[in-house]
Amino acid sequence: MKIGIFGGTFNPPHLGHLAAAQTAIDVLGLDKLLIIPDAIPPHKALPENTPAPEHRLAMAAKLGDALLLPEVTEVSSIELDRAGKSYTSDTLAALREQYPEAELWLLMGTDMFLTLHQWHEPERILSLAGICAFGRTEQDGEALFAPQREHLMATFPGAKIVTISLPGLVDISSTQLRAMLAKGEGADDLLPSVYGYILMKGLYDTHADLKHLDIPQLRACSYALVLAKRVRHIRGTEEEAVRLAQRWGADETMARRAGILHDCTKYLSGQEHIAICEQYGVPLDSLERTAPKLLHSKTGACIARHVFGEPDEVYEAIFWHTTAKADMTTLEKILYVADYMEPNRAFDGVERLRELAYRDLDKALLLGVETTIQEMEERKLPVHSNTLQAQAWLKGHGVTTEG
Repeated sequence: MKIGIFGGTFNPPHLGHLAAAQTAIDVLGLDKLLIIPDAIPPHKALPENTPAPEHRLAMAAKLGDALLLPEVTEVSSIELDRAGKSYTSDTLAALREQYPEAELWLLMGTDMFLTLHQWHEPERILSLAGICAFGRTEQDGEALFAPQREHLMATFPGAKIVTISLPGLVDISSTQLRAMLAKGEGADDLLPSVYGYILMKGLYDTHADLKHLDIPQLRACSYALVLAKRVRHIRGTEEEAVRLAQRWGADETMARRAGILHDCTKYLSGQEHIAICEQYGVPLDSLERTAPKLLHSKTGACIARHVFGEPDEVYEAIFWHTTAKADMTTLEKILYVADYMEPNRAFDGVERLRELAYRDLDKALLLGVETTIQEMEERKLPVHSNTLQAQAWLKGHGVTTEG
């Protein structure tokens, strides 16, 4: 097994870190990548506005999640849990005990590589792991790497060293990025999920008004609340909702904001869903209390209203996007249908649903509702009463899926 060790303060993690991690996985053929935030880096003091360890760990987790390789990437708190300075040699020794048969590779940037011989116990480091160094500019090439590589291999016989230049890699330091964030800049150099986390937690002297976010900021916050694998669906629903709003004369901005936030609580636990509903006075029936999948629409609506200041129309659209209900507004219908048939969806009948959505919104809604009912019945699961009421209301108003 090949294991990459990617350490650093991750203060904050940025797109350069992401590119380096992905390249290490590909070039070295890693079976596992451990992302390890420092507690107390030996070579420098942490800046005064450094977030608490749990925030840096959470941001590092978003970096790992963005690689979309859950079986490969893992975020470790091994250094945050250890008292004192975060010496790499101690971390590698602990990992060697944990993975005695593994081939360890320590990942680092150019500056760290060029000073590696001055680190605490460099001989021990090079005996425990191979070194993979990344250049983050075109100037960080062989002319810079070769002398240090030759020096290390001569000084520490048997050392394994790989150096890689990544032309076009984001050339920004975390120091620069922290200063930019304090001025309301820097979003383009961060993963949206990391940027959203920073905004919501008010890190790095950001002071975003969460109830008055612009669309890119709202998107970032939404993505910060979910796993990266969900983002394609959320973005697909957002864009589909806007297209449907244009077709049926609904408010495009509300459709967009509802699409962005509709799944923001998708990954909460059942207890967390129930706690949010209790906090905001949302009544739950017996089925909802035992089927957390039904609750993300309700809790998502609560977060949209109470955290992000969204209006009642957006709240209601999100609230009903899972079960539907009788007598829905146009915006509510749009979000329900957009969620059901956005471009990333693939199931029997989705093309029929897409065709109906732009010809007769009520027919599309009924088809979605009846598809849900059929699926639940085939799986021998209970159908929510609001879904049955939506079907009855539509049929009672002469809506069919024929023609």
